[in-house]
Amino acid sequence: MGAWSQNGALIRLSFMHKFDFLVLGGGIAGLSFALEAAKHGSVAVLVKKGLEESSTSWAQGGIAAVTAADDNFDLHIQDTLTAGAGLCNKSIVEIVVREGPDRVQELINLGVHFDKEDGRGAYHLHREGGHSRRRIFHAADQTGAEIQRALLKAARRQPNIQFMLHASAIDLITTHKLNIEHSHPNRAVGAYVHFGPGKIEAVLADKILVATGGAGKVYLYTSNPDVATGDGIAMCYRAGARVANMEFFQFHPTCLYHPQAKTFLITEAMRGEGAKLRRVNGEEFMHKYHELRELAPRDVVARAIDHEMKLHGEDHVLLDISQRDPAFVREHFPTIYQRCLSYGFDITAGPIPVVPAAHYCCGGVVSDEHGRSDIAGLYVAGECAHTGLHGANRLASNSLLEGVVFGYRAALDAIENLNRDSLSVNVKEWDPGKATSSDENVVITQNWDEIRRFMWNYVGIVRTTKRLERALRRCQLITAEINEYYWNVHVTSDLIELRNLSLVAELVVRCALLRHESRGLHYTLDFPEAKGSTSVDTVLGPGVAG
Repeated sequence: MGAWSQNGALIRLSFMHKFDFLVLGGGIAGLSFALEAAKHGSVAVLVKKGLEESSTSWAQGGIAAVTAADDNFDLHIQDTLTAGAGLCNKSIVEIVVREGPDRVQELINLGVHFDKEDGRGAYHLHREGGHSRRRIFHAADQTGAEIQRALLKAARRQPNIQFMLHASAIDLITTHKLNIEHSHPNRAVGAYVHFGPGKIEAVLADKILVATGGAGKVYLYTSNPDVATGDGIAMCYRAGARVANMEFFQFHPTCLYHPQAKTFLITEAMRGEGAKLRRVNGEEFMHKYHELRELAPRDVVARAIDHEMKLHGEDHVLLDISQRDPAFVREHFPTIYQRCLSYGFDITAGPIPVVPAAHYCCGGVVSDEHGRSDIAGLYVAGECAHTGLHGANRLASNSLLEGVVFGYRAALDAIENLNRDSLSVNVKEWDPGKATSSDENVVITQNWDEIRRFMWNYVGIVRTTKRLERALRRCQLITAEINEYYWNVHVTSDLIELRNLSLVAELVVRCALLRHESRGLHYTLDFPEAKGSTSVDTVLGPGVAG
């Protein structure tokens, strides 16, 4: 029996649960899908931990949309294409940019409170790196948390939406895995879900959305929450879906450098409001790397910081916004101000130490303009999806936009095709086989640490073929060890995450080895130049269950 929440009430579950729609993930993409789908059927939303623990909640900067008088769709489209370094799908970019304002307005209608000029009137719009205009809607420096709050409030009011809490999906259930020979193409029918020790149950649905967020925890240093272990990417790949462009992992240039400040990101909007990057001796350096200086695309800024640190043997650089009026800084960046103050840094009075950290996965599960994957009935949206929007480098504040646009578009397609060509399937109970309780949890902690360290050292901001080959050998050895362990012990949430993390690491490395050029976020010393102005995706799959 498992436990889940319906409008705040705790309910016990029987083994088998059937819904019209199943959503894995409770961030902006998953909740946008759920709110629309709930108008037409029952929706189960699986959340790995608490309702507020998602990548969306951690998003500081904002959501980009064209609304200002001096802005237009063509400018936003061109900014996105430029950042994407010749690898964006232009038709997808146009869809997202043109539909963005309507989706942002819907968020406002749902109760999202974006900042306004002087607290009233027109919205206060930020400008971030790579944007040619101010178009970033924000709620101070905690935009994601504000969006998450409003979406959750709306979802809790919807009786057709039921939240399953502390629920870790183990694997998707598909017709091919069930050996239904006449099922073509492969169709997703549900997922096996871990609700706690000894509580593994099947949750079935006619249409399934995977919106599990990113995979930043594959790296030693990351701005991502602990839940970002690449679960959706790994599950979809094992089920037979293709993944693409996993080599393009964005490193946020500025995370606070402090032993107690784990994963604390300093929003790019601070540089948009005039913050300067300096070496520890106070020397500015961004003018040497890009004409836009601090407003250059994130990959340029991250590589510049990485190069300056290595060139001078320094552990960090400095970010300084103290030249701005203290009241302005406190008003626009209240969370950052208070958090830095707790570590002994007053951002209104002087610079703070920062370093790059793994931030956003621009690749993911291949999907089309409706969020459909290779597997029938299975949709993907948000950071775990590869739509073609980001190309080789994500433009700042396009991620929340992509999540809400494709959460909505996937819902419309799923609703239109609800119960069309459905199959009656017989799903068996989870069979633990001869698995036993493990007394060697050190296997999990050791492999977890090793993956994150070799990914940071071998598959970081600057790469070489030799380092990638070393990383691949380590991936393969660790994956074999984890798979052996997985089939012999009872499943735990930590083991589920480790299994997914090891596969995602291998997918990143394999994609990186396939790209014999430097483009966007993928920079290799062995192929330092891009091969022409445009390129093609690196695609892996279909996956093999492991």
